[in-house]
Amino acid sequence: MKAFVFPGQGAQFVGMGKDLYDNNPLAKDLFEKANEILGYRITDIMFEGTDEDLKQTKVTQPAVFLHSVISALCMGDAFQPDMVAGHSLGEFSALTAAGALSFEDGLKLVYARAMAMQKACEAQPSTMAAIIALTDEKVEEVCAEVSKQGKGVVVPANYNCPGQLVISGNVEAVDEACEQFKAAGAKRALVLKVGGAFHSPLMQPAKDELQAAIEATEIKAPKCPVYQNVDAKPHTDPAEIKANLIAQLTSSVRWTQSVQNMIADGADDFTECGPGKALRGMIVKINKEVSAHGIE
Repeated sequence: MKAFVFPGQGAQFVGMGKDLYDNNPLAKDLFEKANEILGYRITDIMFEGTDEDLKQTKVTQPAVFLHSVISALCMGDAFQPDMVAGHSLGEFSALTAAGALSFEDGLKLVYARAMAMQKACEAQPSTMAAIIALTDEKVEEVCAEVSKQGKGVVVPANYNCPGQLVISGNVEAVDEACEQFKAAGAKRALVLKVGGAFHSPLMQPAKDELQAAIEATEIKAPKCPVYQNVDAKPHTDPAEIKANLIAQLTSSVRWTQSVQNMIADGADDFTECGPGKALRGMIVKINKEVSAHGIE
């Protein structure tokens, strides 16, 4: 069975989508429609901007969404998923590609999400860190202990693949947790260059802001099950999809569990739609028996 997966923030690169724009009339139309919806030429930043321009959350998220969704839509009849999933931001791309969200509504929600997250990031010093070569259980244990010490919140944010988990929280709490992870034998505990604590309780203001936008947006039943980050389970009911999208900002991304569940439900061929190769790398680490590739 075929699964299509959609990357999140961090997959962006300067020049992303330019080949599509130059060589595919549908892609060009959609990119120009996006420029109109956003009120500025995001294509100029995507195709010719600087890395710094592209790294801003308010630019990165719509840019990755556009590249991912337009890549899928330009596949035409070759885009026939039995199931879809997206990593963090990628969940909005997956829902749009699967027909649960219109292109316009998907882009508007992603932009609203990006602006709300940027605002929440600026409100207090917070960060994320990648922890390599420790068990999920050990990471969860240390996060819980450090959070009790009064240095702030730190939680598991992204369960990417076995031995790779990203934590998120207040700067002091993340730094303390990283010291404890190194002492516990982590190969690496690397603080990431991000603007804030995504997928942690510190995103509550962004969640509150985005909730109204999600509730006001029409979500239809997708043409195939969407495995959502919050519970790693397949969903087709619009009310459940909305509730999970709202919860996503302050909840962990259960990517490992999502991929495992997709495989258990029959997925053996994964296609990554969008910039970068991060997801296919994670998928192969989760299960070496499946095929994982980009759009061919």
